[in-house]
Amino acid sequence: MNIEQARFNMIEQQIRPWNVLDHDVLDLLHVVKREQFVPQAYENLAFADVEIPLPGGEAMFNPKVEARIVQEIAVKKNEDVLEIGTGSGYMAALLAHGARHVTSVEILPETAALARANLSKAGVTNVTVEEGNGAQGWGQGTYDVIVVSGALPVLPEALVKQLKVGGRMVAILGEAPAMTCQLVKRTSETAHDAVKVFETIAKPLTGAQTPSRFTF
Repeated sequence: MNIEQARFNMIEQQIRPWNVLDHDVLDLLHVVKREQFVPQAYENLAFADVEIPLPGGEAMFNPKVEARIVQEIAVKKNEDVLEIGTGSGYMAALLAHGARHVTSVEILPETAALARANLSKAGVTNVTVEEGNGAQGWGQGTYDVIVVSGALPVLPEALVKQLKVGGRMVAILGEAPAMTCQLVKRTSETAHDAVKVFETIAKPLTGAQTPSRFTF
């Protein structure tokens, strides 16, 4: 496989048609090598329009979803980012390229170790991978940007509270087959706005709570 040709085809045939037109984002896809973050067994699918399986039943988003999220969240160099669901570390690497620092939380120790190894190999030094369940928030800090790398049935209020005022979050919400990626902006200490960015289907975030369903 000609890796650079495959990368070019991914960008031109999958990602641009999905309204990812920001030149910085498209350039970033050349800089951060996706094939370095894909499990060896799936290397031939590194640039395919599929979710790539990870240990423990998790999966990488497909490339167009990753790129669209990075474009929508538009991380700036002075910003601190919280990612929930590290997976292979690829999204953390994309976010880190534009951020001051990324704290990425992974619930599965084996996957956290894989992500640390991938990030180290790729020379990414401004990501800290922490182990635990971040589906209801993480620690006491607040962040400029939060990215949830897995679908949630509903948006937890605890995660909104970890956004700084003026901060923003991307999360895929709902249950298959009706899921939407939403861009959430915290407008004040007590309020936030959310806009639907695109529709998609993604694997649920490991550790996310399913809301109770009342039957009458």
